[in-house]
Amino acid sequence: MKRKRTFSMDLSDTSMLVERNKKPNGYELVNSFRVGRHDPTDLVELAREIQLADNTVRSTACGKLQVIAEQVRFLQQQAQRVLQEARDDQSRHHAHCNFKRVPGHVYHLYRKRTGEEYWSMLSPSEWGGSAPPQEYLGSFRLEHDMSWTPADRLEQRSHELAQLTSLLDGRDNVNRALMMDTSAP
Repeated sequence: MKRKRTFSMDLSDTSMLVERNKKPNGYELVNSFRVGRHDPTDLVELAREIQLADNTVRSTACGKLQVIAEQVRFLQQQAQRVLQEARDDQSRHHAHCNFKRVPGHVYHLYRKRTGEEYWSMLSPSEWGGSAPPQEYLGSFRLEHDMSWTPADRLEQRSHELAQLTSLLDGRDNVNRALMMDTSAP
């Protein structure tokens, strides 16, 4: 014979929004029944609060993701710029040259009528009237990392390198000072 199970529910205990503690922190409340009472609309209000919180969290997450997306686009642009500079540098390295190129020196790039590009130590003004028929493509400094800096960016590049060098020198000074401090008795 099967027994039929029945459950009875006391709605006053199951409809609480939060667990009720009649003696919070060991102190009995003046009227624990009144403190624990709630209105039937409290559940609706709680649901609204949760929905508002969900919407706020979603909005905040979307805002942060937009910032990251902008950073990704910026990094993509930087990567494209780096790749283009590498292609340009590679192309310049393939130009003909009848001398040894030394980093730190400025050289001048020309193109013959045949389309052949070549390096010269002479600028257009130094050729004078004896210049062969050629197209002047620009002046570039060969950097120590074997990249080429256009003449119009030489001052900016030198300034950037000086700043980086001073940062490195400053870091070395900080490291030396730290080593002195740690070696002192």
